[in-house]
Amino acid sequence: MTSSDIDQDEIEDSSAPLIEHLAELRTRLIRAVLAFVVGMVICFTVGGAILDFLLVPIENTMRALGNPNPVMQYTAPQEYFFTLIRISMVGGLMLSFPVIAFQLWRFVAPGLYRNEKNAFLPFLIASPALFLAGASFAHYIVVPLAMTFFLGFADLPSFLGALVQNSGDVATAVEDTGIDIVFNGKVNESLDITLKMIVAFGLCFQLPVLLTLMGKAGLATAHGLRATRKYAVVGVLTVAALVTPPDVTTQLILFVVVYGLYEISILLVARVEKKRTQELREAGVLDEDEDLFAEFDEDDDK
Repeated sequence: MTSSDIDQDEIEDSSAPLIEHLAELRTRLIRAVLAFVVGMVICFTVGGAILDFLLVPIENTMRALGNPNPVMQYTAPQEYFFTLIRISMVGGLMLSFPVIAFQLWRFVAPGLYRNEKNAFLPFLIASPALFLAGASFAHYIVVPLAMTFFLGFADLPSFLGALVQNSGDVATAVEDTGIDIVFNGKVNESLDITLKMIVAFGLCFQLPVLLTLMGKAGLATAHGLRATRKYAVVGVLTVAALVTPPDVTTQLILFVVVYGLYEISILLVARVEKKRTQELREAGVLDEDEDLFAEFDEDDDK
């Protein structure tokens, strides 16, 4: 057998696993896409009910501001249909995420060691749970505050007019010359605020998962996260200004929540480092009095 034949055999042997991996990846992608399509269809069939649920904060705000029969409108024939499509896409992704995460897990699990599997699997469970927590926080707390902030401006002149009307003779002038300012909300624009808030807060709540994974991979340390606190504050404030309405209350809530998650992430990464040091001691790599991250902790104390 010549050297060229040996080289050709090695190329064929190395290409076979690659083809198998590509075939496996195609299978996993097809199943993930099918799960998304099925979830999207399911959400589309109940899209009206989901839309009503998403519009509850603005409905309650309108009732609280004195509108007993809130009405939303759409101004184009296709607007309501594409609004349901948007809801179906977001809902379908959330509904199919367990299947997508499972397919991802099945694809990467064969290449992981047992300890790596045990480290990676909990994050596949924590990620959707944290996204759901962030979405719920946005829907039940942040969105009502945002709607109250925006719609309260239109209600303020009416409130002042009512005060003048109760004062006496000036009421006639107010009734004759005043203009009623009413909110005729469009379905897609009102829904746009809600969906942006839900997605933004859901992604922000992924911060502990992201930083803890980086800590397990050695890309982040508790010392590094503590040293970059001031930059984290600036970054969180910037995100709060971009993804929330321009009112201080909502931005402050997002800042407090996300920065709190950042501090929790530091504790989680420190726990990962402690566990890694203990494993190295048990393996005999480190002595009992040695600490892999001790020098970083000394820098923190200084």
